[in-house]
Amino acid sequence: MSIVPRPEFPEHAVVREVGLRDGLQSIATIVSTARKIDWLRDAHAAGLREIEVGSFVPARLLPQLADTAAVLAFAKTLPGLRASVLVPNLRGAHGALEAGADLLILPLSASHAHSLANLRKTPDEVVAEMGRIRAARDASGAKTILEGGVGTAFGCTLQGEVKPAEVLRLMQALLDAGADRVSLADTVGYANPRAVRGLFEQALRIAGDRFWCGHFHDTRGLALANAYAALELGVARFDASLAGIGGCPHAPGASGNAATEDLVFMLQSMGIATGIDLPELLALRARVADWLAGEPLHGTLWRAGLPKTLAAAVAA
Repeated sequence: MSIVPRPEFPEHAVVREVGLRDGLQSIATIVSTARKIDWLRDAHAAGLREIEVGSFVPARLLPQLADTAAVLAFAKTLPGLRASVLVPNLRGAHGALEAGADLLILPLSASHAHSLANLRKTPDEVVAEMGRIRAARDASGAKTILEGGVGTAFGCTLQGEVKPAEVLRLMQALLDAGADRVSLADTVGYANPRAVRGLFEQALRIAGDRFWCGHFHDTRGLALANAYAALELGVARFDASLAGIGGCPHAPGASGNAATEDLVFMLQSMGIATGIDLPELLALRARVADWLAGEPLHGTLWRAGLPKTLAAAVAA
C-alpha cells in the first residue's frame, strides 16, 4: 500500500455568503429590505468580507430580489466588503455597473439543456454575452470584476452527463471573451470528491490565479467533502449560504447549498483561518431562521454547537 502525501492546505480561505441571492431566490418568503440590511450588517460584523447581495433581474421574475439596488447601496457603506451580484445578461450588467457592484457574476450552464431552461440561451450565446459585458464595463470605466460561473459542471438533471472537456472549453471561452475570473459550480449536486479533484486540477491548469471559487450544493450530502477535495488542490475561496438555503429549481428534492456555518466550522477546525466569528455567525443564523419560519433550512452545526476543542484548532 502506497502512502499518499499529506496535502498542503491553504493557511487562509474566503467564504462568500450567497444566501441573500442564491438562497432567497429559491424560496417563497420575501424578506424585507430592512431585514436584508440587518443580515448584511450582522454578516459583516461576524467577519464575512465577500457577500453576494442580489441579482439584477426583472422584478416580475424574482420579486424576492427586486430591491437589489437598495441592498447593494447599503453594502457599499460597509468597510472592506466586496459586494457581488448575479446578472443574467447585458441589461442586468448595466444595472450592476451603474450601481457600483464590486463584482458581477454571469452564470453559464455547461449543460445545453439547462442553459436553455435557465437563461433561454445556449452556452455559447452566454459566452458572447460576456464579451458584450466586458466591452460595456471597459467603456464605463468601472472597476467591477467580471466573473464567469460555469454551472452544471458535474452533470445535469435535464441533460444527464456533461463532459469535462465541454466544461473546460466553456471556461476558457469565458476567459477569452473577457472574464476576469472564472468559477465552477455543482449546480444540481452530482459531484463527488474524486470528480472535483479531477475537474478542478484541469481548471486550475487553464485559469491559474484567475480561478475564483468552488460552488457546491449539498443535494446529496457531499458539499463539504467536495470543498475538502478542492482545498487539497489549494483552492481557497468557496460560496456558501447561511442555513444551507437555496438550490436549483431544476434539481427536484435538492437540499440547498453548502451551509456557511458548517463550511466555516470545517475550515477553522482544520486550522484554516477565515476571519469569521462562528458564535456571531450562528446567532445570525438563528435570526434568519426566525425570518424564514416555515421554509426548509439545513446544516448541522447549529444543532450541536461548537466543540470545546475548536479554540485549540484555531490557535494551532
